[in-house]
Amino acid sequence: MRQVTIKNKWSFSKTLDKIATFFFWAMGAAVILFIVWLLYTILHKGLPGITLHFLTSPAADVDAGGGIGPVLFNSFYVLFLSLLFSVPVGIGAGIYLGEYAPDNKFTATIRICVESLASVPSIVFGLFGMALFVNYFQVGLTILGGSISLALLNLPVLTRVTEESIRAVPLEMREAAYALGTTKFQCIRKVVFPAAFNGIMTGVSLVASRAYGESAVILLAGGTSTSGSLWDFNLFSPGATLAVHLWYVQSEAIVSDAREIADRSAAVLVFVVLLLNFLLRIPVWINRRFTWKQ
Repeated sequence: MRQVTIKNKWSFSKTLDKIATFFFWAMGAAVILFIVWLLYTILHKGLPGITLHFLTSPAADVDAGGGIGPVLFNSFYVLFLSLLFSVPVGIGAGIYLGEYAPDNKFTATIRICVESLASVPSIVFGLFGMALFVNYFQVGLTILGGSISLALLNLPVLTRVTEESIRAVPLEMREAAYALGTTKFQCIRKVVFPAAFNGIMTGVSLVASRAYGESAVILLAGGTSTSGSLWDFNLFSPGATLAVHLWYVQSEAIVSDAREIADRSAAVLVFVVLLLNFLLRIPVWINRRFTWKQ
């Protein structure tokens, strides 16, 4: 009787395991199919109409046939500046919290504040950028204001990802480095940071993709227009990006081909985000190959 009971329990557990496995596979497949369908829909509508003229010419106010040249350049320029401001500070703050900060109530409060800022809506950072650059410094809606506001938006996420990646490095690796006579900084530079590099680059990839596709922050701190020049490096020029231009075309544009411009702009936006993720994964692959060889 006891053997029959154990056999029934084992059979039930195997059945439950198969059901759970099928459920998780189905959920994963559903998510993948949805993403593939979404990417196909966006790229299929927009990619065939993209030309060199569309990518380099300025937007038209009334006539059809405008392009996205200045806003596309602004998107990369603002992204580069925001990463230039946020990556060193965010990674440095994450290393401090993970390696140097004492385990006390003050540090715990800092972590709570960072986590809270990471969940704040982006429009709040846009309002802060507008209050700081437009109202206080009175420089207007500029590339500089939009870039710094985006950097402030990315800082909490990058700090938390860096700290968690640093803390995930096994303690034994640190102890082995100290046993060889390394200093604290040498241990971080030679052992901890390379071991946490893949996780940190994942955080950089996340904030870069978010920054490139962000519209609320740029709308309030950078504006909805550009200088009209394709290569304008002036930090105080209007800072509209491709995401803002897409919103403007969909909501307020009066050109006759607004729908076509929106489809092409969306395709370019999605393609660049995918390209950014791919390019930022290259250092991770190189780091893995270098680690395996060692």
